[in-house]
Amino acid sequence: MKQRKLGAQGPEVGCIGYGAMSFSDMYGPTNEAESHAILDSCRDLGVTLLDSANIYGMGKSESAIGSYLSANPGARDEFVISTKATITRDADGNRCFDNSAEHLEAELDKSLQRLGVECVDLFYAHRRDPRFTPEETAANLGRLVEKGKTRAIGLSEVAPSTLRRAMTAFPVAAVQSEYSLSTRFPDLGLVQACAELGVAFVAFSPVGRSLLTDNPIPKARIPQLPFLAGNPRFMEPNLSENLRITDKFRALAAQMGTSAAALANAWLLTRGDHVIPIPGTRSVKHLEECVAGADLTLTPEDLERIETVLPVGWAHGDRYSDEQWIGPERYC
Repeated sequence: MKQRKLGAQGPEVGCIGYGAMSFSDMYGPTNEAESHAILDSCRDLGVTLLDSANIYGMGKSESAIGSYLSANPGARDEFVISTKATITRDADGNRCFDNSAEHLEAELDKSLQRLGVECVDLFYAHRRDPRFTPEETAANLGRLVEKGKTRAIGLSEVAPSTLRRAMTAFPVAAVQSEYSLSTRFPDLGLVQACAELGVAFVAFSPVGRSLLTDNPIPKARIPQLPFLAGNPRFMEPNLSENLRITDKFRALAAQMGTSAAALANAWLLTRGDHVIPIPGTRSVKHLEECVAGADLTLTPEDLERIETVLPVGWAHGDRYSDEQWIGPERYC
């Protein structure tokens, strides 16, 4: 697979990575054997960047990776492993964020234990805690590099201004945010800031939580998936409109001799040499479709055809509900 740098001083990774939220039960039940089959396929396909977090299945995602590494001793050297922390609960059980040095280190220590490694390659602040300045958060993360517990630091769902300030305190290797043909707000400053500063842009949900695939999650399953059941794009009448519009994208992909998932990931790869999509899936077949996007070369005419069927702003409904928006920084 073609390679891209994970930050100015970081390692090279496959230009398409894997989002291991799917190792939790976020999009439906899964188990260790299915997760291990995905990791086998990652190795076969050249997918080297694995992205997890402490809250994905409350440790289930990291534990699946850890048990795989334990069963396949040589695999650790084949993967670049990233994880995240800061999303937590207060004394009353309310969702909140903690960017303190103590919390970050304590959570990373737990992640290292679940992963079965002494050091991860990249550790993100999953959300910005408003009690800390960007500089303070970066410095707190940076101490973990100095202690040898992570090789690099990252930020997730932040504004370009936050990234710029954080960079003055400690080098940031990567910024992670939702980015796809259905969610294009990063084009309004964040993609550009990352390119300017030598920061990798790690794009999660590159296939629009299934809308940009040949087989979107069926309407009947959505009530069983709490996140999607409360997400504006998957609630009626928005869902029917979004499916109707993306039917044109599926038809275009078929005309081009590829899958919708491959085309969606290939489009992201044209947005800059620093952009790294991390599709997540419980299906080996779907992973293969996503990764096939790395082999597509899109011409200006291809990109124009894509823009015609999915013009900027086509999606009905916001990407998050009011509750889901708590944490990500809005900057435009």
